Amino acid sequence: MHFEIIRDPLWNNIRVDDSAMRLVDTGVVQRLRYVRQLGLAYLVYPGATHSRFEHALGTYHLARRTLALLEEREDVSFDARDCAVVRAAALLHDVGHYPFSHALEEIGVTHHEELARPLVTEGEVGALLTRELGAGAPAEVFDLIRGRSASPLQGLISGSLDLDKIEYLKRDGYMCGVPYGEIDVDRLTHSLVLVPDPDSGVRTMGVVEKGMAALESLLFAKYQMYRNVYWHHAVRSATAMYKRLVSDALAAGAIRAGAIVGYTDEGLLAHLGRTAPAPLLSALLGRRLYKRAIECPAAELTGGAAEWIGTDPALVVAAENYLARRAGLQPGELLLDYPTKTQMLGLDIPVLRRSGAIERLTPENLIGSINLPSLSDELYQSARWLRVFTVRRTALPSAQVLALLSRPASEVREAVAA
Repeated sequence: MHFEIIRDPLWNNIRVDDSAMRLVDTGVVQRLRYVRQLGLAYLVYPGATHSRFEHALGTYHLARRTLALLEEREDVSFDARDCAVVRAAALLHDVGHYPFSHALEEIGVTHHEELARPLVTEGEVGALLTRELGAGAPAEVFDLIRGRSASPLQGLISGSLDLDKIEYLKRDGYMCGVPYGEIDVDRLTHSLVLVPDPDSGVRTMGVVEKGMAALESLLFAKYQMYRNVYWHHAVRSATAMYKRLVSDALAAGAIRAGAIVGYTDEGLLAHLGRTAPAPLLSALLGRRLYKRAIECPAAELTGGAAEWIGTDPALVVAAENYLARRAGLQPGELLLDYPTKTQMLGLDIPVLRRSGAIERLTPENLIGSINLPSLSDELYQSARWLRVFTVRRTALPSAQVLALLSRPASEVREAVAA
């Protein structure tokens, strides 16, 4: 088999086979060169200009390497076509990303993985997968991306310990110049094993007990990256500004939601500059980031308080405008931010014990190890903060604002409509 060698600052040499190289050369994958992996984080960490394209190649590289390790561990040869489908899914898993990555999913637009459906199953990518791997290949690749495949190798692409997480944490930490993304990648990939699920008996991805320390390293790395990079207050300020900018443009009809995924980062900003010029756009381009007026850690917000901020984007805009008026600011000059991540690290994975027993990692088992599922939730609450940003330093009545934001969505809706 012929390979192209692509030099990468993180993994050094990435070997790409001819079939994967043809996928790399499609327009769908090439667009990822112009979509930043960390959105607007480069306004805080200047090195964070790496793209989804580099991450896709890195995930493909880890898939190749891990499949080879699994074959050695299992002492079997996987079907060549099945391996090619997994590698294709690793390469294509992010093709549905919006400009500046995840930010726009927080304003209610379609999730990037669902947007990948036509990009993977139709057009040049769909035709190429069909020609190379058969008529069912596009659907199989998409099922892996969505986490709905019956393949025992599903966990490599979407799962508790998928290669996507390993790759982006290592790359993001490296490119930002911070030590927080350090993971024992070799130990993790050598610890992966195919085991029968303890509940269903179906073969699935698991981890050997000796790999628990490496799994802990992944958890701590993810926590540190969220706390110090992804949810850094200035990164979240820029993200809130960008979300409101696009939300206002959608409301004004300056752009259609379905068209956004076709843009690159700079292409979208240029389009908005022509069709919806706004102070928010000028402020972002000039790095005049909004300031923190109020902030409160999630641990102090009990009973699901303020969760509507992550689920009701229309109410968020109404509440922002209401609070702005009360503070003597213009619409769009006060922004709310309460980032949502379903799970800091979704730990639902079988563990192969030294005794040969297979147990699912839960708070009730693996006595003697760190309670990873419980710790995961605690770290999530520690990294997550509710913040109110304003265009300039503004004194706000913190107690009253937090009391309003902590009320149920129905009560907030009534209050801001009054």
